[in-house]
Amino acid sequence: MATDTLKSKAGAGGATSGLRRVLLDNGALTALIVLFIALSALSGDFLTTDNLLNVGVQAAVTAILAFGVTFVIVAAGIDLSVGSVAALSSTVLAWSATSHGVPVVLALLLAVATGIVAGLVNGFLIAYGKLPPFIATLAMLSVARGLSLVISGGVPIPFPSSVSHLGDTVGNWLPVPVLVMVVMGLIAAFVLGRTYIGRSMYAIGGNEEAARLSGLRVNRQKLAIYALSGLFAAAAGIVLASRLSSAQPQAANGYELDAIAAVVIGGASLAGGTGKASGTLIGALILAVLRNGLNLLSVSAFWQQVVIGVVIALAVLLDTLRRKAGATPVAAGTGGSKGRQAGTYALAAAVTVALVGATSFLHDGSAGSTPKMGLSLSTLNNPFFVQIRSGAQAEAKKLGVDLTVTDAQNDASQQANQLQNFTSSGYGAIIVNPVDSDAASNSVKAADKARIPVIAVDRGVNKASVDTLVASDNIAGGELSARTLAEKLGGHGKIVILQGQAGTSAARERAEGFAKGLKAYPGIQVVAQQPADFDRTKGLDVMSNLLQAHPDVQGVIAANDEMALGAIKALGSKAGKLVQVMGFDGTPDGLKAVQNGTLYASVAQQPTQLGRIAVDNALKAVQGKKVQDTVKVPVKVVTQQNVAGFHG
Repeated sequence: MATDTLKSKAGAGGATSGLRRVLLDNGALTALIVLFIALSALSGDFLTTDNLLNVGVQAAVTAILAFGVTFVIVAAGIDLSVGSVAALSSTVLAWSATSHGVPVVLALLLAVATGIVAGLVNGFLIAYGKLPPFIATLAMLSVARGLSLVISGGVPIPFPSSVSHLGDTVGNWLPVPVLVMVVMGLIAAFVLGRTYIGRSMYAIGGNEEAARLSGLRVNRQKLAIYALSGLFAAAAGIVLASRLSSAQPQAANGYELDAIAAVVIGGASLAGGTGKASGTLIGALILAVLRNGLNLLSVSAFWQQVVIGVVIALAVLLDTLRRKAGATPVAAGTGGSKGRQAGTYALAAAVTVALVGATSFLHDGSAGSTPKMGLSLSTLNNPFFVQIRSGAQAEAKKLGVDLTVTDAQNDASQQANQLQNFTSSGYGAIIVNPVDSDAASNSVKAADKARIPVIAVDRGVNKASVDTLVASDNIAGGELSARTLAEKLGGHGKIVILQGQAGTSAARERAEGFAKGLKAYPGIQVVAQQPADFDRTKGLDVMSNLLQAHPDVQGVIAANDEMALGAIKALGSKAGKLVQVMGFDGTPDGLKAVQNGTLYASVAQQPTQLGRIAVDNALKAVQGKKVQDTVKVPVKVVTQQNVAGFHG
């Protein structure tokens, strides 16, 4: 009897221990299942075919980058350069095929070769130069991004139409990026589990010295490992540029962190020796599902970053718990665990389908009477766009509209994801403030195809049809800004120009306006032009540097108020007295500086009005009323004399 009791307890303990081991060994998969169930319960828009395909498309670029990073992390390395290498590879492709007439096939090979060469340089610096992987790849991050900007001149380059099909669908429903992701995942799994170099990665990551003593040529293997990472980065860059129909020099900025996060969430250890392609795919899907679901639930982009950071921290914590519990993931393709792993995935799929199906009954599918609209802003890290949001939200509240606002964080790819989410969720209308006018075209075309009215605000959309463009004229505003400063200086003097973020349409258009306005004043000498990325801190730093070379400068034209305020800080007591500073946008802080006399003037675009008029026109379009093709909100030069009566 006692023996039977002991056996019973042991069996119960063994079952509990087994369940605990399964959960620990498949923590990422468990997390993905929980996310699917929770989001299906919270949002009726999540569990639709279109939205799930959107999730796949949005995961594709991160997943492809992450497959390459998996090789590096398994070998106990790190690669911070993959996002910049992706941008450089796509820029080389577009530059060679579009600007220099290179055959597309050869241009593709050049793009892939660019990624491989960048990886080889990383590998050489690490293996033979003995640089830490963090430092070597951090240097490549800067070099590749800089070369991308140099080659493109900071301007997006249209992608060849024959390659842009990589951003299309097969059979009008299956996105090509998803197919590419699956193919690259299978290649990664094969390399890790079935090749000599794959086994070498695990050996080097497990114990590099032991691998060397056993006869493995570690340095040569590192060259190959980082070259593979560069190859996958090039593939990701081509897919991303295909989605955006243009090679963006600032594309994939920060994606290296998402790629590393996907690998870690997927169960790989930063200490090396463990990791697999399937886990990396799950990690990338978790990030995509999180962003998609949080967008659908109208969660602020700022809080999205907090949530994703918490998820990464929990993934690392799970890895620690797994090690303490004695869970020992093995190299892909080894041992007899393949059948058990396949069984685990099959069981997970069955459980997910059952539970998600149950949660679908929580949504009756009935649509509310309140019109739903989505507003995608290029950034909310700038007072001008915050004012557009405020105007839009105030008008939406007044008109009884349910308005969801998202922040693209100056990332054209992220904005494409947000617009796809709005389209697949069946929003009544979409308002977009494009990060880039070319990059938004494919997403707007998809909305047009779904018969969803699209209103563009502040910037237009190229190669796509919008119902209304609500905007000020950036070129005319730039011209007015230049003339105003030139007249203040009496038509003579030395000035510097602080440009906006390279690659953005606003920066290009305002710079074009500055150049036009200054043509009429040959006595004005532009001694320097430097980008400060629409950022106050960078405006301070860049202006401080320029003053060392040009201490006698008499005027500053800044492409927005934030950079102008940074320049004022650098100028100190000279601002408004010895040096006249011209801003752009008419933000609250900028207007205060105008009132104080440190900022001579700002070309104000009345952003609150832009947001209000955009929502008003979107509602008219939803109701089938006629709307104007273009609504121009006049710009206005605000100086100390008229600032008191100005309301943005």
